Amino acid sequence: MTTRVTFISPAIGAELRAAAFEDGAGLDPSGRARAAEAGAGLRSGRHSVTFHTTVHSPTARCRETAEALGLPAVPEPALAAWSMGRWRGRTLEELTTTEPAALAQWLADPEAAPHGGEPLTALCARVADWLDALAGTHPDGRVLAVAEPELVRAAALHTLGAPPASFWRIDVAPLTATELSGRTGRWNLRCGRPLELL
Repeated sequence: MTTRVTFISPAIGAELRAAAFEDGAGLDPSGRARAAEAGAGLRSGRHSVTFHTTVHSPTARCRETAEALGLPAVPEPALAAWSMGRWRGRTLEELTTTEPAALAQWLADPEAAPHGGEPLTALCARVADWLDALAGTHPDGRVLAVAEPELVRAAALHTLGAPPASFWRIDVAPLTATELSGRTGRWNLRCGRPLELL
């Protein structure tokens, strides 16, 4: 039995444009317009798929993206944004100047959490646990999740069995679909599918 999970990354907002860590901001007008446009394409797709479960990361931008796409999604606590502790809302550019050693440690060591939040290994484990639990509870089911880019990256790592260091080498474009299919212990990955082709 196969479970299929489709992740949709949120529309871009001010935080993503500034390379800032999530701080509860929603979409800006441009992001909201792009999500609404993508939603119109998604609803008019000739090959639309029925999802048994539709969820979103409990962040404003993921909730607003789901709404703009016309998806009846509910928040999923396991897909919470990566906890950045005291770095929440700060930009990479700012940290390069104010905390260069801590930033370098965080980028080099997946166990490091100099910000006081969640280390990369914990983020990856949380997403892997959610995926594997889905495989056990949604056999022959389709799940759609509007999720923060870092969660999609962690899901890709789990799917490929790649080491945590590979996390930094995965890009997730706004408003694209990343599809996983499989079961506990074995997943396949399909990246970057345009939403209108779902």
